[in-house]
Amino acid sequence: MIESLLLNLESHDVVSEAEKALLRSMVKQEKRFAAGEDLVSEGSRPGHSTLLLDGFAARYKLVDDGRRQITSLHISGDFVDLHAFPLKLMDHGIVALTPCHVALVKYSDLKHITETSPHLTRLFWLDTLIDGAIHREWIVAMGRKSKKAHIAHLICELYVRLHVVRRTKGQSFDFPLTQAELADVIGISLVHVNKTIQSLRKENLLTWTNHTITILDWDRLMEFAEFDLMYLNLSVEPR
Repeated sequence: MIESLLLNLESHDVVSEAEKALLRSMVKQEKRFAAGEDLVSEGSRPGHSTLLLDGFAARYKLVDDGRRQITSLHISGDFVDLHAFPLKLMDHGIVALTPCHVALVKYSDLKHITETSPHLTRLFWLDTLIDGAIHREWIVAMGRKSKKAHIAHLICELYVRLHVVRRTKGQSFDFPLTQAELADVIGISLVHVNKTIQSLRKENLLTWTNHTITILDWDRLMEFAEFDLMYLNLSVEPR
C-alpha cells in the first residue's frame, strides 16, 4: 500500500525492515477523492497528514478575483501536508487533479514516530526540506526563465520524481493535467500554454498525446530547461 512512500524515502537513505513495519502500521484509514475535490482545505485544522497513494494533487492559493495559482504538484508517495502537523492551521488548499487514493495518518501516530524513531523523523524532515527546495526552483523558473524553459523544467522534474516511484515507462509518463491546469502552474494564459507546448513539440523535445508525455531527447531537454536535479537530493546516504 505504501510502496511509493518507501521508494521515495529509500531514494535518500536506507530504511530498515523495522522502520518499514512502523510506517505500514501508521496507515489505518484510507479515502478516495474525486478530481476537483479538496484533499485538504484552506483554513482547516486537520488532525492527520495525507499520504498520496495514487493520483495527482496540487497545492494552490486563490486570489481575490478567483484566479488560482498552483504552487506545487504531488504524486504517489508524497505526504501532501506533512508540514501541517507542526503548523496546525492550513494557509492554502490541496486539490485532487485526478481521482486520488490517499492514506490518512493520525498526528498521534506521527508524534509516536518523532518520539521513538529519530531516523524516520529525520527522513520526514528531509521530505519537507525537499518540498522547500522544489518551491525555490519553481520561483526561479517563474521569475527568470522563459515560459518554454519553465515548462521544460517542470517536465524534467516530474519525470525524475515519477521515475523514483516507478511510475514511468521508458521515457514516457502519465501527465493527466489539462492545459488549463498547467496554465495555473506556470501563471500564464491558456493560449500561451498551448503555443509553448507546440513549440516544444516542433523542436522534437517531447510529445504530449492522450495525457502521456514522451521525452524524445532527454539531454537536450535538460540543457534547454537548465535542469539540475541536485535539489531533489537523490543520493542514498546516512541522514
